[in-house]
Amino acid sequence: MANSLHRPAWSQAIAEPAAEFPLTSLKILAGTIPEQLRGTLYRNGPGRLQRGGQQAGHWFDGDGAVLAVHFSETGATATYRYVQTAGYQQESAADAYLFPNYGMTAPGPFWNSWGKDPKNAANTSVLPLPDKLLALWEGGHPHALDLHDLRTLGGDRLSGLTKKAPYSAHPKIDCGTGKIYNFGVELGLQTKINLYQSDETGKIQQQGQIPLSEPSIIHDFSLAGPYLVLLVPPVRLNLLRILAGFSCFSGSATWKPELGTEIIIVDAHSLTPIARAETDPWYQWHFANGYGAGEEIVIEIVRYSDFPTTNQNLDEISHGYLKTPALGLLWRLRLDARTGKLLEQSQICDRACEFPVVPRHQVGQSWRNTYMTVHRDNREAEGELFGAIGRYDRQTEQLILADMGEGCYPSEPIFAPAAAYSEEGWILTVVYDGNQNRSELRIYDARLETELCRLELPRVIPHSFHGAWKPA
Repeated sequence: MANSLHRPAWSQAIAEPAAEFPLTSLKILAGTIPEQLRGTLYRNGPGRLQRGGQQAGHWFDGDGAVLAVHFSETGATATYRYVQTAGYQQESAADAYLFPNYGMTAPGPFWNSWGKDPKNAANTSVLPLPDKLLALWEGGHPHALDLHDLRTLGGDRLSGLTKKAPYSAHPKIDCGTGKIYNFGVELGLQTKINLYQSDETGKIQQQGQIPLSEPSIIHDFSLAGPYLVLLVPPVRLNLLRILAGFSCFSGSATWKPELGTEIIIVDAHSLTPIARAETDPWYQWHFANGYGAGEEIVIEIVRYSDFPTTNQNLDEISHGYLKTPALGLLWRLRLDARTGKLLEQSQICDRACEFPVVPRHQVGQSWRNTYMTVHRDNREAEGELFGAIGRYDRQTEQLILADMGEGCYPSEPIFAPAAAYSEEGWILTVVYDGNQNRSELRIYDARLETELCRLELPRVIPHSFHGAWKPA
């Protein structure tokens, strides 16, 4: 357990606000860049957790900064820039926090939060489109960035979002049709889940709505063949306390396990609900994937026993220590597509993990390999961030690890295919090396058997959330 006199190695990466850098050629530290690797890796996460001597209230409150690493025939170049949201610009000018957010109210007396929407941190994920990159944050609209140099082009309503309608950070792309599916939880007198279906340019073509009896926290969902699956955890928000400025979102969230988890099955074509059912209480941030199998649906999630523990764990990260262990484990759920009833559930991997991803062309379909960050050893989870990446082989039911080494911390592993619809390719992960106080991009073969290359990034990249690969 870390204390004020002994901070863990990973905490150095967030000790100071990250520094932007322009397009820069990357130095190879070891190995060689795969000859066929062509395209761009994008990553998004909180780059700044301090301002004007103040500390952000939660890891989720940090200002979003995006990394782009471009691979071409001449090598690799990278750039890193903050997303220039209106809130970011106002707080930069004031050199102070001004707005409420997920884990903080506006500084000063509670009435400072009255009438203020949370600052759009634009810090969670990215969606590469043909002519722009979207920086995503689940509480508001996306922000469009230039695909090459990451200049902020402005907020983007995707030709369909209303002023108050948020767009979640976890869109799913049906590779067969090119359609993009997403949702957003719109809080208010009547809380509702807004559903979106967009074309491949991001333009919203169709919308749907699902009413919720009470506001909750829903971070992710699954595309499963012809279905969308949402799981509403037994977390309830006190909107009155938030609106009155007495509490932030995190502080107003109450865990009510007696309510159970609600399962919502949606027809992906019409965006209308098919079934709603209730089952055991648990909390999940992320889905690995899902698919339809006749009248059944199979989904896999990283599951936590409750919300307060994982939320506290994530809050502590922003302060540079971890004393509340929260072990998420990979679970498989089998659902009845007609009724939403949970038919079977099982834990399929005993290593604590997070950020599960599958090859993009297998989203919504049956798949073999799930890639994720994992702890080097579950016994070392207290006080440490993930120190390895893993490949869970669903066919052999084995977990293959690539250990980053003592004091080194990977980000979510991103699959870059060697060709369209191929399971051959490479895994890319940004690693913070706490021994050298530097950030690297490490490239592995798709089986995680061989480390192929290490590239040095010009500046330290703070621990980030999600990324995406865009082929050249």
